[in-house]
Amino acid sequence: MATTAAPYGLKPVKRADGMSYAGATSQYLIDPAGEATNLFTGQVVIIGADGYLALSTATGADITTNNLGGSGVGAIGVFMGCEYVNAQGQLIHSMYYPSGYAAPTGTAIKAYVVDDPNVLFQVQLDGAGAQTVIGTNTLFPSVQSTSTGSTTTGNSTSALDATVQTTAGAFRIVAHVSPASDAFPDVLVKFNPSAHSYLNAVGL
Repeated sequence: MATTAAPYGLKPVKRADGMSYAGATSQYLIDPAGEATNLFTGQVVIIGADGYLALSTATGADITTNNLGGSGVGAIGVFMGCEYVNAQGQLIHSMYYPSGYAAPTGTAIKAYVVDDPNVLFQVQLDGAGAQTVIGTNTLFPSVQSTSTGSTTTGNSTSALDATVQTTAGAFRIVAHVSPASDAFPDVLVKFNPSAHSYLNAVGL
């Protein structure tokens, strides 16, 4: 039972069409000169104007100016870790990307992202969420940042807002995972169409 606040970001668990989620990810590049924020497993990420992966710094409160990818663009998905070469020439597989890390010359920083817009994610709400939250929209109560995660576990520490809305927002709540009576219930959510880049006609 989710009786305490212990958020862990977005965790892929199944597909909206009932098929099992088999762990598929796609590979994207992080700027080899260094990205200015940590990227934690379970965080929502975007493709920046430079073509590299970056953290979404919007709450997703709407699908226009406060869309996850900026002005109507949408997010590319959820970060699931990365690999890079360290200063000693060793290949590192990590649950998070450390802010500002620049790749040695001739190497790349590769990120793995769940970018399938049909995946359902398990996530904790930041407060009570009765049965009535099913079918409503939610968002991040505060923006993701370089500190909304743990450098020990590599996981995000973001929850979604228990104060739901019927107007357009980033995520649709589709089911409870833990009992609806829990103080901080776990729910399943899906990206709303305009909040995901693959279902959005707007380009960068």
